[in-house]
Amino acid sequence: MIRRRLLLLGALALAVLVSSVERGPAGLGTVATAEAKGAAKRPVKKVAKRNTKAKTKAKKARSGRGQVRSNKTSGTVKLCKEVVVGTGKKAKKRRKCSRVREFQGHAAGALQTGPLPTPSGELWLKSDNLQEELRVQLWKHDGTYDEAALAKLDDIFRCKRTQEVRAMDPRLYEHLSRIQDHFGGAQIEVVSGFRFAERSSSRHYHASAIDLRIKGVSTRELYTYAQTLDRGGMGIGIYPHSGFIHVDYRAPGDNSYRWTDYSGPNSGKAKRKKKPGRTARAKRPTS
Repeated sequence: MIRRRLLLLGALALAVLVSSVERGPAGLGTVATAEAKGAAKRPVKKVAKRNTKAKTKAKKARSGRGQVRSNKTSGTVKLCKEVVVGTGKKAKKRRKCSRVREFQGHAAGALQTGPLPTPSGELWLKSDNLQEELRVQLWKHDGTYDEAALAKLDDIFRCKRTQEVRAMDPRLYEHLSRIQDHFGGAQIEVVSGFRFAERSSSRHYHASAIDLRIKGVSTRELYTYAQTLDRGGMGIGIYPHSGFIHVDYRAPGDNSYRWTDYSGPNSGKAKRKKKPGRTARAKRPTS
């Protein structure tokens, strides 16, 4: 009897235990897992979305600000000049600054059609790069080019980097003589002539361009007079900060062109030091 009761109680206890295990841990675990998943899922999704949107907005804002700054300053230079404000005793000098485009080019417009002044043929040149000086007469007695003089001129206009000599367009030498005559025979300083280490689109590469200055003559005055010599197909540029003008003959069929380049001799990015065993990439000039 007692044995039967013990077996019955044991069976009941085992049934209760199995039932509690099935209902309790498994059910509670499933519910807890679902609730935990839901609780974890909802906040994480919302936070992730908010963070993504915030990062995207910040990125767009930074990108937008960068573009605006770039558009405002890219390709421009700061120019300053003194202006007089007020009159009489109250007049004061003030510095006025503004930003302008670094390179300003335009068509030459209407050109003069009259005959050019006859050049004397006398040329007195000094090469800044080569530190060489030359005096020659361009013409022979019969009015033809003196080939020996042309050879000497070509030599002083040679490429400073490679020392390559190329026959320059002799019409440029005639213009140099006209410019020298106009400014009282003052010596012309050669800034650049033929450039072999140059891009092929440049007139310097084709030996049909010259950069020059005259000591004691303003760059603006020199530029103004050089324009009067153009009867078609010429390019004339002024470089106010570098202090010279550019004169060239364009490719056949090209129209005359004018430009102002405010870039200075040390403009652009800082030069990097050369690494041993490597050569630096050549800087591309503007003309």
